[in-house]
Amino acid sequence: MKTVVGVFFGGKSVEHEVSIISALQVIENLDREKYEVVPVYISKDNKFYISELLTKIEEFKDLDNIKRIANEVYFTHKDSKLVACTKGLFSRKIASIDIAFPVVHGLNVEDGTLEGFLEMYNIPYVGCDVCASAVGMNKIIFKKVLEASNIPVIEYETLNISEFEEDEEKTYQKITSKLELPVIVKPANLGSSVGIEIIKEKSEFKEKMQQVFEFCENVLVERCVTNLREINCSVLGNYSEQEVSVLEEPIKNDEILSYKDKYMSGGAKGGKLGQKFGPKFGTKASGMASLSRKIPAELTKEQEDEIYTLAVDTFRALNCEGISRIDFILDNDKIYVNEINTIPGSLSYYLWQPKGIEFPQLLDKAIRYAIKRKERRDKITYSTDVNILNMNGKK
Repeated sequence: MKTVVGVFFGGKSVEHEVSIISALQVIENLDREKYEVVPVYISKDNKFYISELLTKIEEFKDLDNIKRIANEVYFTHKDSKLVACTKGLFSRKIASIDIAFPVVHGLNVEDGTLEGFLEMYNIPYVGCDVCASAVGMNKIIFKKVLEASNIPVIEYETLNISEFEEDEEKTYQKITSKLELPVIVKPANLGSSVGIEIIKEKSEFKEKMQQVFEFCENVLVERCVTNLREINCSVLGNYSEQEVSVLEEPIKNDEILSYKDKYMSGGAKGGKLGQKFGPKFGTKASGMASLSRKIPAELTKEQEDEIYTLAVDTFRALNCEGISRIDFILDNDKIYVNEINTIPGSLSYYLWQPKGIEFPQLLDKAIRYAIKRKERRDKITYSTDVNILNMNGKK
C-alpha cells in the first residue's frame, strides 16, 4: 500500500507564489510507485483546498479560480492520519493523509505555524519542527542563537517599529553608534530577499526604514559587506546524522541578491514546470533552480571545510530536520553564517544532483527522516492518564 503524502503549499505570506513553484516541483518528483500525492493548497486567506488539478501551474495564474476547481476542506484526525473533509451540508471525506510535506515559504506558514497545526494533530511531517522553524524564520533570534553557540555572524543591531515611530533621530543614532554606513536593513521574519534595503546616507534613512517596516514590526540592521561573496550549502538529516551538498555561489545583478535575481532571472534554458526537472531546469517558473550560479563554488579546500563545519554546527544548533539551506557571506578571509532556510526554494535539489542524489531520492530521504522523528516521539511521555482534578485520584 502506498504512503499518502499531503503536500501543503501557499499560505498567507508574501512568498505565496514562490511556495506554489516549489511545491509543484516536489509534487512532480515524488516517486509515484511509493507515494500517493494529495496537493493541499492554502489560500491567502488561510483556507485549505484539495483537487487533482492543483498540480498544474496554469491553474494558479488566477488564484480566484482555485475556489471554482477545488474542494474547500477542513481537517480532523484519526489514528495519526490527517483526514480532509469537504465543507458544506453534505460533507464527505476526500483524503486521508499519512505524512504531511510542508513546502511553504515565509511568515504565517514556514515560521512554525503550519508545523504547530500538524503537531496538535500528531501528524508526522517533513522538515524542521516548530521551534527550529520559528528560530530559522526570525533573523534576530537566529543571530542570537548562533552567537550563543559561538558561530560567527556579521555585526548587527535590531530595531522595533515603535522605536522608529517615537524618535527617528534617536533610532538613527542607535544604529550608527554601533555600525557605520552603509548598512543593510532586513525584515526580521521574511525570506526570498523581500523588503531588503541598503542605507548609504542619512538622508535615505527615514524613507527606506519606512519601506522595510511595511513588511514587519522588527528589523535587523547589519554592517554592509562590500564586495561580498555569497555561498550556500544545503544540509540533509537530523541532530544525529547530517549530509552536506556541494556549495554554490549565486550570481547577483544588484548590490544584494534580490527577489528578482532569485525568481525572475530566467536562469538556464530548458525544462518547464510540469516536467521532470533536470540539472538544466530553468525558466521564470522554476524558482531558485533558475538562479544564475556557480556550482561548485570556487573556494579553497580550507574555505570549503570551514563552511561545511559551520553548516553542520548551525543545523545542529537549531536541531533542524529534513532539508535546510544555510547561506554564508565571505568578507575577504572571514566567513559568516548569514541565514538559514528551513524550507529552501526548490528544496535546493540542484545542490544535491552533483553528488548523485536526484530530486526523487532527496524527497524520499526527507520523508524517511519524518518517519524516524515520529517513531522517536511516539516513545516520549507527553501526558499522564491521571486526572489531578479528580480528588479521589481516579482516571
